[in-house]
Parts: sequence; C-alpha cells; structure tokens
Amino acid sequence: MTSLVSARNVSKSFGAVHAVDNISFEIEKGRIMGLIGPNGAGKTTLLKALLGLTDCDGELSVLGLDPFKQRKELMQNICFIADVAVLPRWIRVDQLLNFVAATHPNFSRERAEKLLSQTKVMKKSKIRELSKGMVTQLHLAIIMAVDAKFLVLDEPTLGLDILFRKEFYSNLLSDYFDEDRTILITTHQVEEVENLLTDVMFINDGKILLDSSMEAVADIFVQLETSGESAAKARGLAPISESELFGKSVMLFEGVSREHLAGLGELSTPSVADLFVAKVREARS
Repeated sequence: MTSLVSARNVSKSFGAVHAVDNISFEIEKGRIMGLIGPNGAGKTTLLKALLGLTDCDGELSVLGLDPFKQRKELMQNICFIADVAVLPRWIRVDQLLNFVAATHPNFSRERAEKLLSQTKVMKKSKIRELSKGMVTQLHLAIIMAVDAKFLVLDEPTLGLDILFRKEFYSNLLSDYFDEDRTILITTHQVEEVENLLTDVMFINDGKILLDSSMEAVADIFVQLETSGESAAKARGLAPISESELFGKSVMLFEGVSREHLAGLGELSTPSVADLFVAKVREARS
C-alpha cells in the first residue's frame, strides 16, 4: 500500500497547550479513516495541519507534499467539507458553479449539474434561499465534481436530519469513493459512520490512543456480557472497562483471546463508540 498521509513526531502547541503532542501515523490510499475525539482533543488542529492552514513541528506529508509550504499545489488534489458550509449567501447556485469552474482546474461542471439534478436544489436559487440540507447537498455536489484524491470531512452532517445524513453518506460511497481516493471523517455521530470506515484513529489531549484498521479492532478487542461467578473470573483477566447493563456486567478486553473468555458469557465485538469511551477513560485514569 502507498501512504497518502504520513506523519512523524508531529506536534503543535499554543503556549503551554499541546494541541497535537508528538503523534505519528499513516493513512493509506483508498481507505476511509474515522478520526474520533472529544471536544478539545486536537482534531481541528490536526486537520488544519493536514490542510496546510497551520505549520507544525515534525514531519508531515500529504500526497507527497508539505501541506504548509506547498498548499497551493496540494489544494488541487484535496477537498474539504466543514461542519458549516461557508458559501456566500448572496450568490446564485449557477453563479457559484461558474466561479468554481473558472478557478479549479479539476472541476467538472457537467458532473456537478448531474448530481444536483438528483436534488431539489435549483440553479437559479440564491444560497440564502436554500435549507441547511440543500446547502450541504450543493457543497457535496461541488466536492464530488472535483477530481481530488483526498477528501476531508469535518462533522459534515452536523445539524441535518437523519434522512439527509443517510443520503449524504450513501451518495459519498456510491458517487465519490473508490480505490484511488481517500476519505478522512471526523464526527461525533460515530454510530452512523462505523460501517463505512476501513480504519479508525482515536485522539485525546493531543495524543493518539488508537490507530487501527477495523479488521484489527475485531481481532484485538472483545466485549463480554456476564454475571455472577463468571464476572468475578472475567475480572481476573483485567478488562480495560466495565459497566452495568440490565443487571449484567459488560466488560471490554484488549489483547485477550476469545478462547480465554469462552464460557464466561456472551462475546461480541465492541462498537467504535463503546471502544472510544473505554480508551479515553483508560487514558484519563
């Protein structure tokens, strides 16, 4: 595999605050990476570094380029959707398409119009006349009409209803993603993207808590639902977290084989959300 993003000992501080604290990771081509972290964990600072909006210490390469020093070249092959689509409210949709076509060398107006024809967004409408969902659909149509190799999504469906959210991710997979493109998603709605992800990275207090493929997560982590004497035996195997659910103990184990837990209760693979909570609490304990 070929690394599309490579980070080595990357740090970014603001005074005494270490927003990103000496982290290293790789993002391979043709993957969908979920970047998960609580507010203030360092996600936004890391995204800004990847997009060339801030410098950082260490070695950071995106598409073989230094994001901060070679940002103009990088932006020809990278697209970004933030939690709030920043589009001028006074402009008409067709005028916006004209502008993008005139400024971005890899933009296909024909493709954008085809995508918009599947929505209720009218070309003569002004941005201020569109609902939040329609603005997101417009933004996504423009992004997917750009022949870019790397797409960064920062809470892209924040504030949208469930129908728009489902449609957003469905369109993303069917009309954009392929083996030559890579997607990085940050979101607090982890359950909605879990089945899309090929890889996951947890970040907290500027440090990486987990960097793994989804296949490896299923091999490394196991969740056990148990009670009574079986629960006491399971605790001897040092779970990284334990909670109560309907009178039973729910334990999460890291690096403990399913064979060791067989017969102690019901085994399953933890959800990304449950795993994230467990790893953050473990780091803070």
